[in-house]
Amino acid sequence: MFGRLADVAGWRERSVSETPATVSALRALLSADNPALGAALASKGVQVAVGKALVRGDVALSPGVEVAFLAPMSGG
Repeated sequence: MFGRLADVAGWRERSVSETPATVSALRALLSADNPALGAALASKGVQVAVGKALVRGDVALSPGVEVAFLAPMSGG
């Protein structure tokens, strides 16, 4: 988790015992544990990186892959 998402989650890094099949399944898993985090992950502008590459939409996850949720950024 990066930015305010880490603040909402209360952690920056977490491992899961079984790899969810997709990014949306991972979001659902994290949301079930923390509804506030689920709402934050669903907010506009949140990006997802799988294996250090930004992805769009719902992609499949493989065991051991790193998934990062990035909060919306602002800047000039």
